[in-house]
Amino acid sequence: MNESSSPRDVAVFGGGCFWCTEAVFKMLKGVYAVGPGYTGGRVANPSYDQVSMGNTGHVEVVRVEYDPREVSYKTLLTIFFASHDATQVNRQGNDVGEQYRSVIFYTSQSQKQEAEMFIATLDASAKDGDPIATTVEPLGEFYDAEGYHKDFYARNPNQGYCQVIIAPKLQKVKKEFAELLKSSAA
Repeated sequence: MNESSSPRDVAVFGGGCFWCTEAVFKMLKGVYAVGPGYTGGRVANPSYDQVSMGNTGHVEVVRVEYDPREVSYKTLLTIFFASHDATQVNRQGNDVGEQYRSVIFYTSQSQKQEAEMFIATLDASAKDGDPIATTVEPLGEFYDAEGYHKDFYARNPNQGYCQVIIAPKLQKVKKEFAELLKSSAA
């Protein structure tokens, strides 16, 4: 079966800087496309500069197109939670503000239910740890990020942010989830 006739679902995640989350999800088998963008806010067609200022309500997110026969939504949730700190409120490390918050934007009721159950399970398993701060919200309008954000890590692997922040996340995912990776990412 060719790629264009395969079923495609969409998942949208905000887990800090979209350069990181894009690079992580692009490694997975069954993922066709990952695109950085903005959603969740009140400004139409926001720019990166506007979102970075933190007053649009938008979140840096990635839109993941995937084949549910090859990679389940639960697996995407597992990777999402394993690749960022979901207990931080409105931040990921040095990236601070609501635009970097941990959020799942669902595209169906089944995604909503699965995400909520996943979070409840995480919270129950870490009774002495910090609670999960990730919110689960309906996907509204999605705005593509500017072109220079797309494939940022692949185009800039030696840039400081990529070396210090993104590369360690990718190594962690490669180590812990090798069986889920495309052969080119392993």
